[in-house]
Amino acid sequence: MAKFALYVELKAKPGKEAEVEAFLKQGAVMAGDEPGTIHWYAIKEDRPGVYGVFDTFNDEAGRDAHLNGPIAKALMSVADEYFSEPPKIDKIDILAEKASA
Repeated sequence: MAKFALYVELKAKPGKEAEVEAFLKQGAVMAGDEPGTIHWYAIKEDRPGVYGVFDTFNDEAGRDAHLNGPIAKALMSVADEYFSEPPKIDKIDILAEKASA
């Protein structure tokens, strides 16, 4: 079970929702190149223009590599253009999971 995670809340500027969604879909492709990233999810919340990323890691090294890697750099390079406020990044410790059989 992965023990570490990140949740990133992203608030799209009005009219930038399509660009944010395309960016997040590309992020899923990029995450495939990160051996330390176990799961990577892009989500659209039920609040208008609010998106998020939830990803998991087996160790702190994987999480740190992700935070300093290409996806994070790409996110910060479009932050002013796409988002109404800076991305909010929360480090999370996973306590339990339900695995499918």
